[in-house]
Amino acid sequence: MSYQFIELDVCDGVATLAFNQPQRRNALGMGMRTEFAHAIETILADDAVRAIVLTGRGGAFCAGGDISQMDPAAIPDAQAGRRRMRNTLVSIERLARCDKPVIAAVDGPAYGAGFGIALLADIVLATPAARFCMSFIRIGLVPDCGAMYTLPRVVGVQRAKELMLTARELDAASARDYGIVLEVVDAAQILPRAQAMARALAGASATAVALTKTGVNQSLSLDLAGMLEYEAAAQGIAFTSPGHRDAAQRFLSRQPPLFQWPAAAPSTSEESAT
Repeated sequence: MSYQFIELDVCDGVATLAFNQPQRRNALGMGMRTEFAHAIETILADDAVRAIVLTGRGGAFCAGGDISQMDPAAIPDAQAGRRRMRNTLVSIERLARCDKPVIAAVDGPAYGAGFGIALLADIVLATPAARFCMSFIRIGLVPDCGAMYTLPRVVGVQRAKELMLTARELDAASARDYGIVLEVVDAAQILPRAQAMARALAGASATAVALTKTGVNQSLSLDLAGMLEYEAAAQGIAFTSPGHRDAAQRFLSRQPPLFQWPAAAPSTSEESAT
């Protein structure tokens, strides 16, 4: 498929998916939604892709849904609106459930659905210019793109309600304090940093990565006994995987490990000044 509203690049086991309509701050119009869904299916079906980076071009991550395309007359009743939204959320669920690691590199606004998509990532990086906002209530809508599930798990129920009911904007430092963002990185460094992280994860055991991610995602809905049983079963699978055998052999033969986490990026100028 030839993409008009996004860019998709695969290199060294890392798929970089970029929203690319900067003149509209990468707002999610219907064309971009269709291309995003196609790209997600392409990435998840490609065994050569071991990690995913989500980003946006032109100083914006994603400003949410494209309000210029929200024609109330096109949705005559609640059932039609539900069907339209469910079609959009198929790719969101696929991304949320995927066992490949996902890193979001957020520069500029991540509003509404854009904030929801960022929350689907396992690791979120942000530039000092990043802004996060659950903006739905400003236009009489409710959070979507999985945000009602993900945000309370990241920041807690009370803060999630506050962010959703007030549409308060968070800057990068506040988002880091809330646990939404892992690192604040200068704009010139954020995509290289995200891709370096993704390449490191792509070099790890795919089995161990998938089992770890799946286990952590299930941990808030299982009790201790259930999680211990999951750990036992998952470790049994991991013990017999090629990734474990290769890593153990390299250790015993004193070879350097294939998995090495990249050094931290330099502090941002904003952080250095504090």
